[in-house]
Amino acid sequence: MKKVSLAVLVSLSALTGAAYAQQDNGITMSTDPAKAADIEQRAQDLQARQQAMESAPAPRHQKGMMHHKKSKAESAQ
Repeated sequence: MKKVSLAVLVSLSALTGAAYAQQDNGITMSTDPAKAADIEQRAQDLQARQQAMESAPAPRHQKGMMHHKKSKAESAQ
């Protein structure tokens, strides 16, 4: 009886997973001009932020901030 119950449970889990995978959770279309303008504005802001990060100099590490201790395996070599 336990094996049958387990088999049914596994089968139901597989069917649930397959049904969930078939749901359309991806790209949606909208003809709302306000939504389109909002998305375009967010994309432009993101692109500007990425460009600013690329052009900014890399931060310098302060002395004593990053210590790397050797593990026992490394020190044995």
